[in-house]
Formats: sequence, structure tokens, C-alpha cells
Amino acid sequence: MAIFSVQARPTDAASWTDLARRVEAAGFDALLAADHPGHGASPFVALAAAAAVTSTLGLGSYVSNAGVREPILLATDVATLDVVSGGRARLGLGAGHTPAEWRAVGRERPDVATRVRRCVAVAEAVQALLAGEEVTVDTPELAAHAARLTELRPVQHRVPLTMGTANSTLLRWAGAHADVVGLTGFGRTLADGHQHDVRWRADQIEAQLAHVAAGAAGREVPPVLEALVQQVTVTDDAEAAAAAIAADTGLTVADVLATPFVLIGTAEEIVAAVAGHRRRWGVTRFVVRTDAVDQIGPLLPRLGG
Repeated sequence: MAIFSVQARPTDAASWTDLARRVEAAGFDALLAADHPGHGASPFVALAAAAAVTSTLGLGSYVSNAGVREPILLATDVATLDVVSGGRARLGLGAGHTPAEWRAVGRERPDVATRVRRCVAVAEAVQALLAGEEVTVDTPELAAHAARLTELRPVQHRVPLTMGTANSTLLRWAGAHADVVGLTGFGRTLADGHQHDVRWRADQIEAQLAHVAAGAAGREVPPVLEALVQQVTVTDDAEAAAAAIAADTGLTVADVLATPFVLIGTAEEIVAAVAGHRRRWGVTRFVVRTDAVDQIGPLLPRLGG
């Protein structure tokens, strides 16, 4: 069975609430909001609005920047969303790759190792806060003193955590602690601070999954694997559609059509590809963008969504 969610961001109230209703009615699992402070809407405000017009749809950030968000504020937002949605909140976290977002809060983006340490510290602190614990941390990466949610607790016993990453250390941590490992397929951040090289080849995916498996060793129930799909194209000529992506990424057409980060082909070919990704990689969840809703929605009964 494959489960599909939608990542989106609002531009106005009417289209956003309409999207939430459409996504729920089509059978998608969750509506997920991107989190780029200064470059888009607040995910938790947007998701609370979506909660008001839906009843079963999961709602979460995808993903919140652990580099610029403080645990007590993030935990408060997540717990509030869980309360107003009746227990449908999700939390997605990432290490924060965009330099401008760090500068906007008065810090320069640190090196990868420092970002990873902070991301882990924030994830652990937020999980503890949501569980009702008091949190005190004093490290170079994170400081919090007697933080606690005193009058607000989430409805769910455990708010599901997705760690969105391609970093080896975070993949191992996610294998050990996350509910969902969000495989981004991202490589090196490019000069614009937003775009990335890609890690979509089979050997690169296998290396990422090996880190997850190492982290999950000894865990009774391993985390679910989820792929962030960058493009969905329903077409009778998959090779032609994949050729443009191959040219942009430096991959072969075969590489593009084999990766779980792109779904291209006829409806039958996409259904077969999703089943193949489950068999080959163990990927059972997929996140698509707004422009894919009308293409993937009709396929959900066949995809198992």
C-alpha cells in the first residue's frame, strides 16, 4: 500500500481551504505546509485554517527549520494545531539549508555538522515538551531553561515526527527515533540558497537507506520511508518528459525514471513505478506538490492511498 500526501502553501483563504477540502475528498493522507520564514506563510496558522474545513486529513509542517525555530515555540504551535484539529497534527523537521533564514534571525548559517547537532537537539526537546516534560538544555547549538507546556497538551499520545533529510547523520538518527524518514533526495545546496544538487541515483539511494537501517537496528518497528516527489507528469512519452529533467540534473533518462523522487509515465506506468519503489526501496509514502493533486488523485484507489 502506498500513501500520498500533498505539500502546499497558501496564497489566499479561499483557494487554501478549497485545496484542503479537495485533498481530503480525494483520499490523500495529509496536507503539509512548507516552512520558510520570510519566504512564505506560517505553516501552523495555515494548517489551523485547513483543520477548520476538514475532519480526517492529517496536518503538518514539511518541514520546519530547526535552525531558526525554538523548541518551546515550535512545541506550542504543534500542540495547538493538534488541539484545534482534534488530534491530526504532524511535525516535520529539517536542519535548515537556506542562509537567508538564518540571517533573518541574526545568525549566519553554520556548517553542516553544527546544523545537524542543533536539529537533533531541537527534535529531542520538542518531543520531550510535547510529552509533558520540562526541558533544560545548555549547549553551543541550543539553550532552553525550564521550558514546559504547562496548560496545553496535544490530543495525541505522540505527535508523529518526520525527519526530512539526506544527511547521513540525520538519516541514522531518524532511523532510530523518527516515525517517518522523509527522503528528500537533496544534495549540496546551490548558490541561491534554495535549490540543490540531487542524490537520485540508485547507489545514492541505497547509501541513504543504509544509514536509516543502521539507525533502526534493534528497533522493534522501523520508521516508515517517504519520498518527496519533485515532479509528477502523466504522459504517453515518459522518456521525452524525463529527458528535460535528466539534462538539468546530469542524470540519465533511465536514472530519472527509476528514482522515487519523480513519477512520470502513463497512469499504468506510475502505478507500476510506485509498486516498484515499495519492493526495491521499501518506500511506502510519497509527498507530492499542489500541481500533482489532479494527476495523482484519480490514481489513489489503484495506488492504495
